[in-house]
Amino acid sequence: MSTKNQISIDIPKTVIADVTDKLQECRTLLAPYLQGLTVAERKSLFKMGDKTVATVQKVKDYVETNPEFAPAYMNKEEFLKDEALVTTLSPLGNLADQLASDISDTIILAGSEALAAALFYYGTTKEAADRGIATAGPIYDDLKQRFVQRSRRFPPATE
Repeated sequence: MSTKNQISIDIPKTVIADVTDKLQECRTLLAPYLQGLTVAERKSLFKMGDKTVATVQKVKDYVETNPEFAPAYMNKEEFLKDEALVTTLSPLGNLADQLASDISDTIILAGSEALAAALFYYGTTKEAADRGIATAGPIYDDLKQRFVQRSRRFPPATE
């Protein structure tokens, strides 16, 4: 049985080292300006989407041209800083998301092919061990611990 090889890449270690250094440099440069959130904080905050970004930008324009309508309790300077930060960081976030997605897809594809090959090898060692080939036995015994099938027990039905 053959498999379709969809990926055959060797990334030079120097490239990985350079990318790691550059990503770490980016993280270090941005660290003083970035804010982490807990899961609860993420859930509790308003989220800007494509439609709300345009709304906030339009409000920014109006705040700048017609400041008399800004409520007294609104901190106009902080609003403008927040909007500017979103505008500044969004392209970086988009680029980081694209990179993360491409890396994830490549890992999934290479991992799928590696696992399929490992399963083929495991199958041949099992077959060889079953046929009494002495050198296959220890390999199979070692590998079979990693390929233990979990029972598919279903919880008892409740009435």
